Amino acid sequence: MKRRNFIRSIGVIATSVSLKGPVAAENFFCLTKNKLPRWRGFNLLDYFSPYRENDGTITTDEDLKWMADWGFNFIRLPMAYPRYIIFDPSKDITPDDVLHFDEKVIDRIQSLVEKANSYGLHVSLNLHRAPGFCVNAGFNEPYNLWQDKAAQEAFYEHWSMWAKRFKHLSPKEISFDLVNEPCMRENMNDQHAERGPIPGKLYREVAQKALKAIRRYNPQHLVIADGNNVGNDPIPEIFDLDIAQSCRGYYPHYVSHYRAPWVWKNPDDAPKPVWPGRIDGKYFDKKSLEEFYAPWIDAVNKGVGVHCGECGCWKETPHKVFLAWFNDVLDILTQHGIGYALWNFRGDFGILDSGRKDVAYEDWYGHKLDSELLTLLKKY
Repeated sequence: MKRRNFIRSIGVIATSVSLKGPVAAENFFCLTKNKLPRWRGFNLLDYFSPYRENDGTITTDEDLKWMADWGFNFIRLPMAYPRYIIFDPSKDITPDDVLHFDEKVIDRIQSLVEKANSYGLHVSLNLHRAPGFCVNAGFNEPYNLWQDKAAQEAFYEHWSMWAKRFKHLSPKEISFDLVNEPCMRENMNDQHAERGPIPGKLYREVAQKALKAIRRYNPQHLVIADGNNVGNDPIPEIFDLDIAQSCRGYYPHYVSHYRAPWVWKNPDDAPKPVWPGRIDGKYFDKKSLEEFYAPWIDAVNKGVGVHCGECGCWKETPHKVFLAWFNDVLDILTQHGIGYALWNFRGDFGILDSGRKDVAYEDWYGHKLDSELLTLLKKY
């Protein structure tokens, strides 16, 4: 089915921009009216790693064409800021390095954004690693975004740079997702250290100043804030601000991150997931998911735009369990006009080349296509 006919068939209509700035959209067959479009797509990991020698999947024209042809309309681009600055990777990064932008890399990122736009894909720029914070360990930060004013000023400067670079683009083409999965963590270098939510007043201050920096170059720029407490909780402290919010599709982690080494100190300790059913002494089913997403649905009802910026399962989750669970997740989100972005397109969570051992792959131009997962995604 051609993309134009696909979009028409599911009743998605063109978005419009309000005088305040955020995008509004009518969502058919939904129980609530979400202020954001029901974007559907993928995270692309071209600039995910802080190390250039660790380049991940490089997005191709074919990738973007396939997404569009399959009816998707959204990509999220999680970036590590060290990828687009100039510094000596043999040494720890310093505050002086953080604002030394590499125009050549920034040009390449702009080219990717514009290429995606040419296929009708909205691009959401995200700082997965912002100056002074990343939910993942493995890189030495020179300061702490949630404690140091210098880190916060650098954060605003980065967003100012990106807003200026894309001042010519509309909210239909681009949005700015401030920082990935914010949380407090005592030891930034310990991936398994205990985490907690950012104090709401502090999150509001940082988000509001970033919003101001971005809107300075285009008052219509669309700004999104990831949920607090590693993306899990809505942020009521900013409900009155002109900022949309991004939730996650990883609950419960027993299903989504089974044996993932960055979650489990010993992957062999991870209990085998089922859906629905009892895992690690707790019972999970669709009702559990509805309870988890209830605060996000309440946010939509209060006029906050909500999108699920990341979702899916790592490759070790049994495929049948993954699909059963994911069908329930997407059904709940869709009922409330909340779109989604799978992590990722090609790779361990993706529809291509995931490396799952229990999938009957279809050959797709030399790639291994998980056609069952693609069918499920196209259903929603």
